[in-house]
Amino acid sequence: MFIHFERSGGFMGAHLTADIETELLAPDEAHRLMDLIREADFFALPANFTEVEGAADQFQYLITITDEMQQHSVQVSDSSAPDTLHPLLRRLTRLARGQP
Repeated sequence: MFIHFERSGGFMGAHLTADIETELLAPDEAHRLMDLIREADFFALPANFTEVEGAADQFQYLITITDEMQQHSVQVSDSSAPDTLHPLLRRLTRLARGQP
């Protein structure tokens, strides 16, 4: 599975990106990511989430996940993301920063 992750915006306007191939991760980390993707029902999410008005300085995310059978992209912000997606956003942010 291949994951492209981008986070932009926020108070400082920082941009963070990562390309992650689960086959190159430690097995535990790869399973953890796949579980979070499954729990978020990622491939069933809409491509864009409606913005919440008055939510300045929040992060914007773009996630594209490709597996053997499908590819799906989701654009979302902190305030418009469903609760089930937040754990995946946090994990991908950590991985993009190079943190375990």
